[in-house]
Order: sequence, then C-alpha cells, then structure tokens
Amino acid sequence: MGLFNLLRGADINQGVMEYSRTHGAILLDVRMPSEYMNGHIPGSKSVPLPDIIDKGPGVADKDTPLFVYCHSGMRSRQAVDALSRMGYTNAKNIGGISAYTGKVEH
Repeated sequence: MGLFNLLRGADINQGVMEYSRTHGAILLDVRMPSEYMNGHIPGSKSVPLPDIIDKGPGVADKDTPLFVYCHSGMRSRQAVDALSRMGYTNAKNIGGISAYTGKVEH
C-alpha cells in the first residue's frame, strides 16, 4: 500500500465487499441509534461507540472478524483502537457511510 492510500483512509465500499466475503464476520455501525435509524448498511449491527468503550461489542470470540464503520471514519477508528485494547484481534476500520455508494436500509 502506498503512502497516498494510507493517508486517504479506509474505503468503505471495499470494506463492505470484504465483509460480505468473510465467513462469520460482523459489520458494526458505531454511530448513535438515531443515525443508524436514518440509514445503515444492510446486515450491520448498531453498537454505538460509547457502548463499545464501556462494554465491548457483545461478541465473545475475540478473533471474530469485525468490520467497523461510522459516519466519517473517526468514531470507527476510535472503536477499533478500543477493541484492540480489549484484545480483539481482527477488527478493521472500514471508514464512513458518507462515502458509501451501495444500498442503505432505514
């Protein structure tokens, strides 16, 4: 990966494709419940960032692939950092739904 790609940040569209091809993966939306209700990626689970920081994601197996998104990628980055500190070994920040070009559910 080049420096430009590293600075550009996560690509949510690519991340959702990777999620859909990963057996047993969980897609976490770490925005607030009102944001989730206004539109979310199909199949995602709403676990707001404060809940992740306080209680974790509610996933027992710390090796489960977790694909994490928010609105812009900032909260999802914080969530992945928190998950890593909790021992989750396979959490990935895929960025923000604001750049998502696929279908959303309401």
